[in-house]
Amino acid sequence: MIETIRQGLQADGITVSISKLCRWFEVPRRSVYYKPVKAAPKLQEHLVAPVKAMIEENPSFGYRTVAHLLGFNKNTVQRIFQLKGWQVRKRPVGFRPRIQSLPSMAEAPNERWSTDMCWVWAGRDGWTTMALVIDCHSRELLGWHLSRSGRSKTAESALEQALIARFGTLGRVRTPFLLRSDNGLVFTSRSFTALVRSYGLRQEFITPHSPEQNGLVERVIRTLKEQCVHRHRFESLQHASRVIGDWIHFYNHRRPHQALNMKTPAEAFALAA
Repeated sequence: MIETIRQGLQADGITVSISKLCRWFEVPRRSVYYKPVKAAPKLQEHLVAPVKAMIEENPSFGYRTVAHLLGFNKNTVQRIFQLKGWQVRKRPVGFRPRIQSLPSMAEAPNERWSTDMCWVWAGRDGWTTMALVIDCHSRELLGWHLSRSGRSKTAESALEQALIARFGTLGRVRTPFLLRSDNGLVFTSRSFTALVRSYGLRQEFITPHSPEQNGLVERVIRTLKEQCVHRHRFESLQHASRVIGDWIHFYNHRRPHQALNMKTPAEAFALAA
């Protein structure tokens, strides 16, 4: 209104400042310069339903993973997450001192593998032990074994399964590479170390009390628990093995990995091979 009056006076050859006009009409000067805020962006409702279905089935998925699996634009999915309040809550992380050490990464496949073990509740079979082996370059989960025993045989079975998955057979590898693990009794046992040597691999151990040096396999275990183990109530060892096996196939062949430029571990290995 003030601007309209000012323009009308200027047309009649009268110049009056906006400040004076605001005092005359008792109008706050800031209201003259006010510009309405843009309306909130509208959601594309035909995209909301599949996104909601995806995160209801997999609550721990972030917007990048959902966008990749659905074939949507990641910015659109992120906007849906924000407006609907569906963001995954991040666990608080305090100060964690890091030591100067070689990270568990590799520049090519079969340069460094990593292995570790974790516990899985299997219903009437009680607590079971799971051993995993991953390729530190492609993040591919090559071998795993679930058993009631936490002895070295569990880790040995996972390693042999990994060798078969990668090379098609058991035997000494042509080019020796590193197998990283912690300093647990299983991985330092005579049985396991002898098996590793028999296949031509070289063992390396992290600094005691420094699990971050084995961070890649530790992260895979966390993902496995968040997206599979904690979302099921296993009735038995057999039931747990079946469900975990299905998830590992999904992880290797369908689940995109942000560190791999949203490629799956299988795709990353195929490109590097």
